[in-house]
Amino acid sequence: MTQDPVESNPDHYKVVFENDRVRVLEYRDAPGHTSVRHRHPDSVMLTASSFRRRLHSGGGPGVGPVPGPMPGAGEGPGPGPGAPTPAPGGGMDVELPAGAVRWLPAQEHYGENTGETETHVFFVELKEPDPSGELPDGPRPGP
Repeated sequence: MTQDPVESNPDHYKVVFENDRVRVLEYRDAPGHTSVRHRHPDSVMLTASSFRRRLHSGGGPGVGPVPGPMPGAGEGPGPGPGAPTPAPGGGMDVELPAGAVRWLPAQEHYGENTGETETHVFFVELKEPDPSGELPDGPRPGP
């Protein structure tokens, strides 16, 4: 199974821009949709709509936890609006308004649209390595 979101979730992710330094993905889904497990490199996420999601670092039913940071645990607000909160039964619930911008460290996850609105976001995925020289657990995906 591929971990590139454009290949593992082709009906929901599309490449809207790419060069030798970044790849920009657009993601859309409807309430009730659950994505297939995939991986993102270090990224900046921009929300085009408000949404509510439950993100899981595990690979889905029958698959153990995935190493690395918990999805949604990026730089952004502390406790309060937009901060991820533990979900009943596992995962993290995230609710963000339209126009939010968040740094997301490299991560592997799958997500569920638990809200009543479409999720519409853009990811600016970095292709360059972390300047500190540290790599996240596992390989970085590429185009």
